[in-house]
This record gives sequence, structure tokens and C-alpha cells, in this order.
Amino acid sequence: MDTEKKDIKGITRKRLVAFLIAVTVILLYYTVMQMVSPAKTMRQLKKEHGYVQDEKNPVNDSIFTDSAYLALFREVAFLKARTAMAENDSIYLSLNLADSTVNLEITGVTVAKTRIISRKESRIFRDRYSYIISSLLSKPLTITRNFASIPKEPLMIKMAPKDTSEFKPDIIPDTADYEPVNFIIETDAGIVVYAYQEERLNPGDRLHLFFFDLRYRIHSAWQDMKKIFTFRVPDYHMYVRMRLTRDDAKIIYRALPEQGQIAIYR
Repeated sequence: MDTEKKDIKGITRKRLVAFLIAVTVILLYYTVMQMVSPAKTMRQLKKEHGYVQDEKNPVNDSIFTDSAYLALFREVAFLKARTAMAENDSIYLSLNLADSTVNLEITGVTVAKTRIISRKESRIFRDRYSYIISSLLSKPLTITRNFASIPKEPLMIKMAPKDTSEFKPDIIPDTADYEPVNFIIETDAGIVVYAYQEERLNPGDRLHLFFFDLRYRIHSAWQDMKKIFTFRVPDYHMYVRMRLTRDDAKIIYRALPEQGQIAIYR
């Protein structure tokens, strides 16, 4: 009997060790693939948006490190993206990181403007890759997916009156009037925009944001794991994280169409 118990304990211990080794290998593999991902993304960007020399009229490469040229090129790229969006009748978003402003525009006219209270963006946005990133941002970014803590449109339920004397309908109030407003926007260029409300109006708002962010991270990690398990390098997503006032965040999220467009100036 004692021998059987020892054998069972030995088998259990071996299985536990094997499981821990397997988990460690998977985590190590996942970490390595995540470290490779930014380099892969940068190679793709260089290939798609890097400058291609004209053999007949070669350009001195030093111009791509000239601050005056790069500043002008950023301005031109942002103007091109906004001009392209202005050709449509739909509302769109202009995100100016240089002066920390967010504009809702339609046909080139600003209909709403707000300040970014605080922000953080990917290192890849910095000047080392200025020409390549500006070239990428010279075209509008199209929204591919929204992930938000509030519905896209407020839910308003009206009860039909029994007769004309009861004309005033019963309305269920918009839940976003008291729920925290946080949203995440994914784009076709692989850039993700995070917008969180700055205020902490209720004791549970901080915890709500933690779980909101956690759910999105789990979703993203699962998408990466599916690629990693098929021996593909996961995509690296450049990001902009910003904090806005609650009212501004709600207006921006609900004003943008499901597949709206965004222009970013950095």
C-alpha cells in the first residue's frame, strides 16, 4: 500500500514538473516572438513606406535626417491625410500629438475640439523613423474594430402611449451617463488608439478601467498566441494612449462611424 502511494506521488510530481517545463517553454517562446515582432514590423514599414531612390535623379540620404525637411514632410503628410478624408461627407478624427488636441471634422471643418490631458505613444513614432512613419501617416487610417465600455449609440426605449393624453413617453436613460467612458480603436495600419476618461467620478472607476484594459489585453494575447502556435511572428501594434475628459471621450467615440477614418500628426 505504501509502495503504491509512493508511486502515485512520484507520477504526480513528474507530471507537475513536466507541466511547469512546458509552461516555461511556451512563455519563453512567446517572449522571444514578441521581441522579434517590432523588428519585423519595421522591416515591413521600410519596404512599404521607405524612400526608393531614383537611379536617374538620386537624392542625398542626408536629407532624411534634416530636421527642417522632416518637419515639413510631417506637415505635408498630415495635410494629405486630412484632405483625403475631407472628400467624404462622413465625420472623421484629426489627432494632433504635437499640440495635444483632438478634432472632430467634417469636409475640412472642425465641429468639435478638445485637449489631450495626458498621452503616451510607441517609441517607433520617434524621430529615428520620422520619414517612414510620416509616409505611413500620409494616408487616413481606417477603423477596423472598436472596443468600448459604452454602446456606440445610447439605448433609448420609448413606450407607446395608450392614447394622445399620455403623449409623454417613458425613457430609459443612457447608461453612459453614469458608466465610465473608455474606448480602444484598432486601425488598418496596425496603429491602436486608446482613450480613457481622466476623471474618477465613482470609487469603482479605477477597477473598471483595470478590467476593461485586461479584457482587451487577453483578446490581443490570444490573437498573438494563435499566430505563435502556427510559427508566425505576431504583429506589432504601434499605439497612442491618451486621457480625455469623460464628456469629450463620449462625444468622440459616438461621433465616429464604425469604419471611420483618423489622421495623426506627431
